Amino acid sequence: MPIRFFIKQWLMPPGILFLLLLVAWWLRARRPRLAALCFAVGLGGLWLMSLPAVVQESARLLETEPPLAVGEWAGLASRADAIVVLGAGRERGDPAWGGGDQPSALALERMRFAARLAKASGLPVLTSGGLHYGTPPSEAQLMADRLQEDFAVGVKWKEEASRTTWENAQLSARLLQPLGIRRVVLVTQAWHMQRSRWSFEQAGFEVVVAPMGFLGRDHARPFGGLLPESRAVWQSGQLLNEAVGLLGYRLFY
Repeated sequence: MPIRFFIKQWLMPPGILFLLLLVAWWLRARRPRLAALCFAVGLGGLWLMSLPAVVQESARLLETEPPLAVGEWAGLASRADAIVVLGAGRERGDPAWGGGDQPSALALERMRFAARLAKASGLPVLTSGGLHYGTPPSEAQLMADRLQEDFAVGVKWKEEASRTTWENAQLSARLLQPLGIRRVVLVTQAWHMQRSRWSFEQAGFEVVVAPMGFLGRDHARPFGGLLPESRAVWQSGQLLNEAVGLLGYRLFY
C-alpha cells in the first residue's frame, strides 16, 4: 500500500507536474527546446490547477447526479431501506482530541448530511470504510462514534474492511443483501457520486443518490475565479483523481 501510494502521488498531478519542472531544469543545457516544453507544461498545469474557475468547470463534468430536494428527505423511507455513508479518510493523532484519530473534513461533511437524512427519514445507517495501513480503528468505527456522539444518530451496521469505492460497495452488499436490503440512499460528495453509484449498482443495489459538497456551483469567488488559490490545487487534485478512477473502474471492473 505505501509503495502504491508513493507511485500514485508522482504519476498524478501535481506530482507529475513537479517532475516535469525538475526534468526541465535537468535538460536546460543539453535539450533546451524539450526543457522549455517540460517547463511550460509543468508550470502551466500548476497554474491551471490553482484556478477556482477551472475547478468549477471541471467539477461540472463529474457532478452529474442532481441533489435531493429538502422536501424529499422525509419520504426516503418509501424509496430505500438504509442509508450508506462512505468513508473519506482520517486525521491522525490530533492532540485536541486526546491524540485519537478523527474522520477527515470530507468524511464529516458526509456524516453531517447523512445524519440529517437519517433524522428526517428514520432510516438505519451503515458506515463504510476500512483500516488505514492496517491500523485500527476502522474509518467505519470512527464515523459511527462521531455520528452517535456529535449528531445523536446511531449506526446499525459497520463495514470495516474496504479500501476503495469498489470494495465499499461489494462489502456493503455482503452485509446488507442477506438481510433483504437492496435499496440504499448513498451519501458522498457530488464529484464522487458517479463512481460510487456505478459501483453500488454493480454490487446489486438500487441506489437513491444523495450527493453533497458540490464544487461545480458559483461560489462567488472574486475576479471570476481567475486568481490562484491554494485550496483550488487540492480540489483539482481530487477531481483529477476521481476522473481517472471513474475511467479505471469502467475498464477493470
